[in-house]
Amino acid sequence: MSKANAKPVRRVVTGHTADGRSTVLFDGPAPNVALRRAGNASTLLWVTEECPARLAGGEDRAARAIGVPPPARGTIFRIAEFPPRSGGEVADQATVLADFGIGPEVARGHPPRHPAMHRTRSLDYVVVLEGEICLLLDEGEVRLQAGDTVVQRGTQHAWINRSDAPCRLAMVFVDAEEPPEILALSPWKRSSSD
Repeated sequence: MSKANAKPVRRVVTGHTADGRSTVLFDGPAPNVALRRAGNASTLLWVTEECPARLAGGEDRAARAIGVPPPARGTIFRIAEFPPRSGGEVADQATVLADFGIGPEVARGHPPRHPAMHRTRSLDYVVVLEGEICLLLDEGEVRLQAGDTVVQRGTQHAWINRSDAPCRLAMVFVDAEEPPEILALSPWKRSSSD
């Protein structure tokens, strides 16, 4: 998949005029499309770096380079697209972590059972918009179809499209605290040298 092949996502962002009237700030294809080594593309729609979120200003908060995890105290909204038969092509987890921008500040879970598995320190709301995809977890997997939703709570996972059609996911990531179960893992707990 190339950026040219990723389905464009229309993004409408509202704001306020100087006198406080609501207006459209941006309306058009979201320009920030990233290609991931796992075979998917993601379109960044919006990022916040604070809570509560700042609503003032007219800048495009998605006009930036950012990995998969949200900023501290922030959020990320994106659309991810997985072409047919994709998601598991990466040979090692270190490549996935580097490609997704997941650094040592995110505690590691159990050793991954699949090289595309990763986790972020975030609460993720995921909606399958079209197609189907498998959510691979440490224990088992779940087949999801259009209309299905996932509330993912800092779990190690991978998205694998085993079907013959593209799959599109809407994703909102919210910064979160590490789960105590992950922090308690030994010997997988982060050391002070990380």
